[in-house]
Amino acid sequence: MSDRTPEPLSIVEVQRRVGAELDRLAPVIDGLGAVFADAGHELHLVGGPVRDAMLGRSHHDLDLTTSARPDETERLLKGWGDALWDMGRDFGTIGARKGDWQVEVTTYRSETYDPSSRNPTVEYGDSLAGDLGRRDFTVNAMAVSLPGRAFEDPWGGVVDLAHRVLRTPGRPEDSFGDDPLRMMRAARFAAQLGFTVAPEVVAAMTAMAERIDIISAERVRDELVKLLCAPYPRLGLTLLVDTGLAERVLPELPALRLERDEHHRHKDVYEHTLTVLEQAIDLEDRLGGGPDLVSRLAALLHDVGKPRTRRLLDDGTVTFHHHDVVGAKLTTKRMRALRFSNDEVDAVSRLVELHLRFHGYGDGEWTDSAVRRYVRDAGDQLERLHVLTRADCTTRNRRKADRLRRTYDDLESRIARLAEEEELASIRPDLDGNQIMQTLGIGPGREVGQAYQFLLELRLDRGPLDEDAARAALLAWWAERSA
Repeated sequence: MSDRTPEPLSIVEVQRRVGAELDRLAPVIDGLGAVFADAGHELHLVGGPVRDAMLGRSHHDLDLTTSARPDETERLLKGWGDALWDMGRDFGTIGARKGDWQVEVTTYRSETYDPSSRNPTVEYGDSLAGDLGRRDFTVNAMAVSLPGRAFEDPWGGVVDLAHRVLRTPGRPEDSFGDDPLRMMRAARFAAQLGFTVAPEVVAAMTAMAERIDIISAERVRDELVKLLCAPYPRLGLTLLVDTGLAERVLPELPALRLERDEHHRHKDVYEHTLTVLEQAIDLEDRLGGGPDLVSRLAALLHDVGKPRTRRLLDDGTVTFHHHDVVGAKLTTKRMRALRFSNDEVDAVSRLVELHLRFHGYGDGEWTDSAVRRYVRDAGDQLERLHVLTRADCTTRNRRKADRLRRTYDDLESRIARLAEEEELASIRPDLDGNQIMQTLGIGPGREVGQAYQFLLELRLDRGPLDEDAARAALLAWWAERSA
């Protein structure tokens, strides 16, 4: 992860990649460029597609900017594309689809911002240079003129991209003052692209961190999600913590940094957390591959209960009793504040609460009943719990790490065996609600639920029973309860 960030690029390699990508895009950009040029308007490929072309990444969704006003853009695209949409008209953007390609064409802009809001007052500009100057980072402020393919780079973005550095076109203080969300985007791009952030940008982010407070929780969440699902999340998270932004959007993370112990009574919880996140990412092939947001959030938040539960004992040792339970509550609170969905909140909180459960397994002395309960409590998060538990081992003691791995291998083998024998994934009592009412001679009500719970616990303890044995156990429980 952090030790596998990309190497700097040569300018020659950047030029080669751009040429290859423009040749691939030729069926779209050459014809569309000619349409606008014939109408007397400028058109430029801009932003992410240009940046990613230099990084060797392909796009089918293209951003373009033009001197034409939206009405004229709409007229030109209508004659060129297969479909048209104008949801972004208020911001000067008209979209179109042609075959598998999708384009969004935006009129040159020169907007101004209200200091109390990130919403701009849109004003149309009259030059490409002015349009590029309002963009967030120099690597996003490059353009290719169409149809001639002349390269436009007024802010030195190609050099910054070759050196993998994020800078702003103008003063970062002005850029972040206009739109504080750009500070989150700096961390996100660092995580996505493996870039470092220029010192003056870091300094501005640190000085202006409080400006992020005017951004809605939903927009902050969206940037965090993109950061966490990126290839190098450690880079982005470290930047958020170092600049003080995390203190305002995810305070549980920098709180872990305070758990450093100069006497080495326990591991550095903050660094441990980032390592667990990276190790969980390395195990994502167990979940089907690709970024798994729930798994990554659980890895990031699994120890957030430690600052609240830290206790220094008389013998100098440090404990964090019940940090799993406390951490689950803190996780729920933070994720709800960031407007995550209920399903995401429930899944991540459950994983945080269960992440220590395996350590009660010892050397494999759990009963089959305990294994069933482990599976039952994990529910549909069992595979993610396997990933989190394995990732949570960051010891440098090779012998201890091997022992933990073998022990968890044994637990997974037992789960697989019991699953094959008993259909663990759908554990239910041996009698359903109708059979319970028939056996006890009662109607619907609270007592049926209590009987159902008794049979479920019996099923977990003893495994599957035949119907006669289940009825006998239920009647015995009912008689004892009645007595």
